[in-house]
Amino acid sequence: MNLTPKQLTILQHVRDSRIQRGYSPTMQEIADALGISKVTAFEHVETLVKRGVLQRERNKARSLTIAKGMPLPDEEAPLRFPLVGKIAAGLPIEKLEDRDELDVSALFGPQAGKNAGSFALRVEGDSMRDEGILEGDYVIIERTEIARNGDRVVALLPDGSTTLKTFFKEKDHIRLQPANPAFEPIRVRQCTVQGVVRGVMRRY
Repeated sequence: MNLTPKQLTILQHVRDSRIQRGYSPTMQEIADALGISKVTAFEHVETLVKRGVLQRERNKARSLTIAKGMPLPDEEAPLRFPLVGKIAAGLPIEKLEDRDELDVSALFGPQAGKNAGSFALRVEGDSMRDEGILEGDYVIIERTEIARNGDRVVALLPDGSTTLKTFFKEKDHIRLQPANPAFEPIRVRQCTVQGVVRGVMRRY
């Protein structure tokens, strides 16, 4: 994309904020994260918007999103995924934590393939056990806000917690279905889909 290091960091910060919190950072938060002035942060963001890399809704706060089909450099490496945190597969957890990178070559070798616009999460809990997603597994998530019934999704709940469940849109609510009879479905009026599971990896 031929962007400066600061512009790339802004894109990563926007992506991670939307994954963790469901909304983008403010200009002041971007400035604080990069150690620059708010004016400089605004100038970088304006440049990214003009280049079509970032998008935003007019007159709406915290609406910055990365343009569709625009994987970041840390999402394009053939055998590495940004490890952006943990995901609850039991009870929801309050937020995603940690920042690291999952090297697929260390687990499976060069046949793992190439990803685009994907990130990794480490599973905590066993509510998805009967679908073969166990505690300690890594799930590879395609970054998207659109899910179909039956998709296994990372969902941001209204209380700010995130969870990994199977998505079902029902008449007047969304059902997030576990795959373990010890857990009850989570039913909410609305939630924000952060991504869809595209793969599961396990280290023995």
